Amino acid sequence: MPADPVPSSTATAELLPLALSRPHEALDRARDLLAGDPPPLAASMARQAIGIVLREFGDIDAAVAELETAGRLARQAGCAEREADVQATLGVALAFAGRTTAGRTALDAAVQRSTGLLHGRILLRRGGVLIVLGHHRDALADLNNAVTALGAAGDAIWEARARSERATCNLALGAIAKAAADLARAEELFNATGQELESADAIVHRGVLALRIGDLPAALLCFDQAAERFDRLGTPDPSLSIERCAALLAAGLPQDALAEAHTALARLERIRGLPVKKAELLLTAANCALAARRPADALGHAADAADLFGHQHRHWWRAHARLVNVRAQLATGTTDAALLREAEECARELAGLSSPDLPLGHLIAGRLALALGDTARATGHLATAARGRRHGPALSRAAAWLAEALRAEAGHDAARLMRACHRGLRVLDQHRATLGSSELRAQASAHGAELAALGQRHALRLDRPRLLLAWSERWRATALAVPAVRPPDDEHLQAELAAIRALTSRLAQARAKGLPTAHLSAEQLRLERAARARALHAHGHDPAATPGVDVDALLDELADDRLLELVDVDGHLHVLVCGSGTVRRHPAGRTEEAARQVDLARFSLSRLAHGRSALSPAELLAQLETIGHTLQRVLLGDAAQHLGDRHVAIVPPGRLHAVPWALLPALRHRPVSVAPSAASWLRARRTGAPAHGRVVLVRGPGLASQGAEVREVTPEYTAPVVLGEGTATVGRVLRAMDGARLTHVAAHGTFRADSPLFSALRVDDGPLTVYDLERLNRAPHQVILSSCDSGLTAAAGADELLGLASSLIQLGTTALVAGVVLVNDLAAVPLMVALHRRLRTGAGLATALRDARLDTAGDPVATATGWSFTCLGAG
Repeated sequence: MPADPVPSSTATAELLPLALSRPHEALDRARDLLAGDPPPLAASMARQAIGIVLREFGDIDAAVAELETAGRLARQAGCAEREADVQATLGVALAFAGRTTAGRTALDAAVQRSTGLLHGRILLRRGGVLIVLGHHRDALADLNNAVTALGAAGDAIWEARARSERATCNLALGAIAKAAADLARAEELFNATGQELESADAIVHRGVLALRIGDLPAALLCFDQAAERFDRLGTPDPSLSIERCAALLAAGLPQDALAEAHTALARLERIRGLPVKKAELLLTAANCALAARRPADALGHAADAADLFGHQHRHWWRAHARLVNVRAQLATGTTDAALLREAEECARELAGLSSPDLPLGHLIAGRLALALGDTARATGHLATAARGRRHGPALSRAAAWLAEALRAEAGHDAARLMRACHRGLRVLDQHRATLGSSELRAQASAHGAELAALGQRHALRLDRPRLLLAWSERWRATALAVPAVRPPDDEHLQAELAAIRALTSRLAQARAKGLPTAHLSAEQLRLERAARARALHAHGHDPAATPGVDVDALLDELADDRLLELVDVDGHLHVLVCGSGTVRRHPAGRTEEAARQVDLARFSLSRLAHGRSALSPAELLAQLETIGHTLQRVLLGDAAQHLGDRHVAIVPPGRLHAVPWALLPALRHRPVSVAPSAASWLRARRTGAPAHGRVVLVRGPGLASQGAEVREVTPEYTAPVVLGEGTATVGRVLRAMDGARLTHVAAHGTFRADSPLFSALRVDDGPLTVYDLERLNRAPHQVILSSCDSGLTAAAGADELLGLASSLIQLGTTALVAGVVLVNDLAAVPLMVALHRRLRTGAGLATALRDARLDTAGDPVATATGWSFTCLGAG
């Protein structure tokens, strides 16, 4: 709500605006004033100020008592305007207390008793209360009159406040253009009158508008700009954190959202902030924890929020905390009749409050009823939840299509189930097309995971392998299905990346000298957060592409080669063997067991490569042989007997992309490539290799081998571009790589699971990150990364990949050799030399890697080094 008006120019009247800007000071000054037994008019103002502070602190009953006293004192003073103003403040407090009838009556009386400027200000307050109560059309009438009255009176500040409230109202009514116009004018007025704090608030409102219309990058930009303003003013705003959390959840970044909510809560505690905002932040934290798959934390936050809302008599908010509580219990696995009754009561309460979360309430009740086998009740709830599937924001429509799909599945209506899943994913395709950031595109796919899983389960029930392949491809690596959006030449982003490079060098030097690094590490994190935030602001400018693969085209391209698509359905792996004109399904092991075996394999390979084991190299090699057989059984099952004798391409789920596939006996002696999706493999396979082109050889600093393979293979090529020993800077490496036929980088790398787009290769002036690579106009056709574990990627969203390797594939690199284990630099040299020798004879990258392994497998360390590399892409 906007601040209450200042009815006079006396020192006493200054208490009223102070009540919302510095509430503790206002409380002390008002009580000091009352201790001096002031006349009724001054006492009325002091009581009103105390009432406002108590209202904002959440002590509604005490606030109402103070305001009733303030009203009596105003009557005693014989000041009709003073009485009307207090009555309006009392009406707001009563509405906050849940006494909506009494609150509206008080506000109606205040409107009737006021004239002129005060009349416009009271209309504004009544309109704000009506918005909170969900009576948007009545609110709009009040706010229209308020804007007119305040504009005619020349009260620019209050006109701006009225326009901000009217924008909120128009947004709820779907009048987007009118809301945008009001916000623009409000921000202009706040800036003109020097209202810096409220000007920052206007930017927040602009962000909310952008979020509601589906422009997520613009919303994130507005919230970041508003945060900079609030930081400069030294007044952190809890409402900004709440809205920013909503945007981060929409972006599929729940961990970031939860961190934001926790930071805001801690800050509020430090400054003894308003309890009403603490309750709202707790509810926000509960939603974030739920999205981050931490239901126990969500339960705790929701319970605390509900308690505070109850004490504050804020029934609308308490109902929403109750909804999160039900959702969190369901997420913990609770599915009993008592929880279903609670969900249904919650849905009825939300309906009475005209809550926009009502469809979600019915979706949760429908899920619980399905879990309990009560199809009739489930169908009713899901039908209600599905009503919003054709209107509203993209994520709301996708959730409504999910409800429709669940209803169709319960009714055994396969055609309607497939149609609902297709339509829901298409809505999310359109949402993703607005996003320019590769991270946001990847993370946003989480919103469609359940729709895709429903399609997969249906195909599996029918035992139709081609249909299962189509549905697995429909939502696999969707962020890589469309060309990457090349970020603009943002000077600020480039400056931040340059600063990060310089700071990384300083950190390395400080660590080498044993100096303290805490302040440097903190500055590095600050710069990384700033650069990442700036990258998230990028807009998509490609039309919404529908991911997926043309199965017939795939089979034609494969001929007698094989493509194995590993599909995870409810924790079980199925292998789809594509080739020779058919798609066949073979069951394999459990996904969790496969993930454990992959971790064990990578750990054992690393120990052998670097001599970090009490076991002898021969013993470790024998252990790896056993692990390889186990991996083959769990990952491939009987499919290992149906691979033919030619090239094999493998498309694993995102979390299984770090498999050292050469460990598997059935794959050890054949060319193998690994792709994020069958569609990306097909696209890369159809990209013809350039007959000519630049060969780039890069040697980074600090390698134990000193990049010896670069020196040894340089004579193999005509006029290669060779960079190293000070010339391998980020700028030069990027210019050389751009459009090259082949790029080999021998450089230490870092894989950042916490922030995959800051995964980097270390060149002479610091880290070359994914953000840098995304600025390439044309990716190199083939890439070899010979050091460290540069082939690692992080699973994101539903089934997406983020990292150095995946970014190059999205940019257009058709094949890439990299390690999935931290390799031994010295042992990698002969392997890389053999690899280039095979490439010079015309072999493909996957075949060259296979042959190089066989050529150099003379001892356990060399063998383990060969197994640690994989070919990504089409090979």
